[in-house]
Amino acid sequence: MADEEKTDEKTEHEQEMEKAKEEVQQLEDDPPEKLEDWPDGKAKYETFGGAEGDHSYSEGPETNLGPDSVRHHEDGTVEVAGEKADDPDEYKGEPIPGGPTDPDAKDNPDAQRLDDDDDADDDREDDTSDDTSDDEAS
Repeated sequence: MADEEKTDEKTEHEQEMEKAKEEVQQLEDDPPEKLEDWPDGKAKYETFGGAEGDHSYSEGPETNLGPDSVRHHEDGTVEVAGEKADDPDEYKGEPIPGGPTDPDAKDNPDAQRLDDDDDADDDREDDTSDDTSDDEAS
């Protein structure tokens, strides 16, 4: 009887995985532009375009994500297929909210955390009060 339960669980798992693969396959013709529009659940663990090695980038649905030869350089220039792009902004996405390129972000979270740590250290160093614990023998 335990073997039958394992078979049922595996079958249920296989069904969930098939459903997840179908959900991702439906996105292949028109992939979402925003991260929050991509699927959740088991589908987020499926590879867009199917398993690696089944086809090349240019032969599969991955081409809908954009050219594979785009290279962003530190000076802000963008190269596509070895040629400098006339309009680098055409190949840049929207900034991630709160990320380093977000103009509305308050500050880098790591820098903020480090500043908070420094403030806490400063508070401890500024404390010059005498220790009034019961260390003295009565």
